[in-house]
Amino acid sequence: MHLAYVDDSGNSGYGASKTFTLGCVMVDAARWPDVFDDVIDYRRFLKNRFGLPVRAEIKANHLVTNGGAFRKLGTNAAVRFAIYRGHLRLCQKLELKVFSVVIRKDIIVSKGLAAKYPDPRTVAWEYLLQRLERFTTKTSDTVMIVHDEGDGGLARKLTRKARRAGSAGSQFATGSLSRPAKRIVEDPVPRDSRQSYFLQLADLAAYAAFRSLYPPPPHPVQICPVSMWNELGAARYAPVSASTVHPPGVVVYPS
Repeated sequence: MHLAYVDDSGNSGYGASKTFTLGCVMVDAARWPDVFDDVIDYRRFLKNRFGLPVRAEIKANHLVTNGGAFRKLGTNAAVRFAIYRGHLRLCQKLELKVFSVVIRKDIIVSKGLAAKYPDPRTVAWEYLLQRLERFTTKTSDTVMIVHDEGDGGLARKLTRKARRAGSAGSQFATGSLSRPAKRIVEDPVPRDSRQSYFLQLADLAAYAAFRSLYPPPPHPVQICPVSMWNELGAARYAPVSASTVHPPGVVVYPS
């Protein structure tokens, strides 16, 4: 079994942000205790080097804006960039699988499709569930979803629907294929991201995926540059997308 930790980046409505993005970090449940211990060790390293409390919440927004625990520490941009990059490199070291789904709301609006897709969150979750279904089918494994508690009702509704009658776009023809997500077990489990290092990793992955498509404004030190997603290295789960245009492991709609 794998645990799939999911967190989002961006506002779910139209106009407030250019995208709505989900980041997903998959951990082999059999390896979870050892992986968790390694994450704790890394957090202790950050405490010893920068004074960052082991239990501090680390989210992309805090790193980019010098908010949260970072404001009290007075960390400069170079340090916050190093902490961001270190977390993504940690995913590769721990052999995690990471992917993201980026819903480009600005393009949906420009193409006049907002009425067809009134809730970008729903589109993002449907794409994510399709990818998890494909992962479980290819690996003969099961997945349990753990997500930030903000999307509890929607995540539960869409997962139950996917388990009964999921679908995925056909690679060879128009229309869709019947792909019930029977190996996604139980309802998704909501958690407070402040209490989960893995949800915080998913948040960092989601924002890095967004920035891989939308460069940040000019700044002497970029906390999350366009290249940050690539710091995941082998942790990027490329099979989620056949695109040769977008970065490996990033599902983009509209492409």
